[in-house]
Amino acid sequence: MTYLEHGNGAILSQQARRESNARTYPRYLPLAIREAEGITVTDMDGNEYYDCLAGAGTLALGHNHPRVVEAMEDALEASRPIHTLDISTPAKERFVDSLFASLPDEFSDRAKIQFCSPAGTDAVEAALKLVKTATGNRSILGFQGAYHGMTSGSLALMGDTEAKAPLPGLMDDVHHLPYPYDYRCPFGVGGERGHEIASDYVENLLDDDEGGITEPAGLILEPVQGEGGAIPAPDPWLREIRRITREREIPLILDEIQAGLGRTGERYAFEHAGITPDVLTLSKAIGGGLPLSVVVYDESLDAWEPGAHAGTFRGNQLAMVAGEATIDYVLEHDLDDHAAEVGARLRDHLDATGERIDAVGDVRGRGLMLGVEFVDPDADWQGAGPHAPDGEFAEAVQAECFDRGLIIELGGRASATARFLPPLTVTATQIDEIAAIFAEAVAAVAAEENPTEVAA
Repeated sequence: MTYLEHGNGAILSQQARRESNARTYPRYLPLAIREAEGITVTDMDGNEYYDCLAGAGTLALGHNHPRVVEAMEDALEASRPIHTLDISTPAKERFVDSLFASLPDEFSDRAKIQFCSPAGTDAVEAALKLVKTATGNRSILGFQGAYHGMTSGSLALMGDTEAKAPLPGLMDDVHHLPYPYDYRCPFGVGGERGHEIASDYVENLLDDDEGGITEPAGLILEPVQGEGGAIPAPDPWLREIRRITREREIPLILDEIQAGLGRTGERYAFEHAGITPDVLTLSKAIGGGLPLSVVVYDESLDAWEPGAHAGTFRGNQLAMVAGEATIDYVLEHDLDDHAAEVGARLRDHLDATGERIDAVGDVRGRGLMLGVEFVDPDADWQGAGPHAPDGEFAEAVQAECFDRGLIIELGGRASATARFLPPLTVTATQIDEIAAIFAEAVAAVAAEENPTEVAA
């Protein structure tokens, strides 16, 4: 059966019958995709959407970019191998050349790379094993609000407790530290003083012989928290964390699985702060839309024995070919600079919507990794931040956006943050159209909940 003659309803019904209850996106993005090109997808009923989810940031060049498609077609027509475990090929070496060329010289000049199983969560698992092996220590420091994946070690590091609650026996010796979330400052201060307290807290904890943490094997963080709600770490705080970890010889692991390769307006988000990590986890965009994940790390940590980390599909050659094409295109066309420019344009639009709608509590992010947090300004609230997060409002906005031809993601506390992760190739005109749809959707939900609120 080709299914091409089916509509959305028939395919979604069959999916619901046959797929597990763990499926997520079809529950609030009820479409089956027939075609996709650039930033647009077309469903089985012929409806077209702007895709600002883009594979959760995976599709740096959008759907079916000609450069990526041509690279894969060339590899297939030339009878190149598709799967090689970790046996090398010219395609693999070219991918590493391109990836290392995208990284700052002070990092890549001392770098080793480990290819992992396809999902980004395995890169995180590998990074944890790496630093534990290299240091001989076992404690891992993570952060509140973090998301690093859904396997055991990654899940233990997750800030959201809902996914962890049913699962005993996750990785132990994990300690969650306060992340400098300006709108909901964990210390009730915010701004510059808030992130100063956050770094002071970490330093004091590590130096306290009664602090309860054994010698750490590593500290892992996202320079921009993605699923946590598009929360960028302040540059001065990142520099302090780098100083603190370096002085204490604690390997610093930066998770750029979602933020890496141009999305935040720099090639890598840590470059905003001018720091160099010890370990970098990468996936999503570096595979050009195909599954690929790696750990890049300082050669001084390369204490693994042969076979210490493996994975059958770490030899995904088509992903390497697609990844090389994507990385080269990003670098050749300065898409990091483009992301900064059009991201600022989108940010201005989102700020303008926030000025009109009281339910918009915060607009934040970097480049084309932006979030709009919705709040209930009338609710009683004793938690961090001025107002309670309003996940129901955000869910209604997402539905209104979908009905108007725009796909966005939700994240953050109470899933109250609308998230934008469009392809880096998005144009200024498309940004304006996306912002207009979003503004209409927000205004429609606000008018329904509070008819007296006026939104232009």
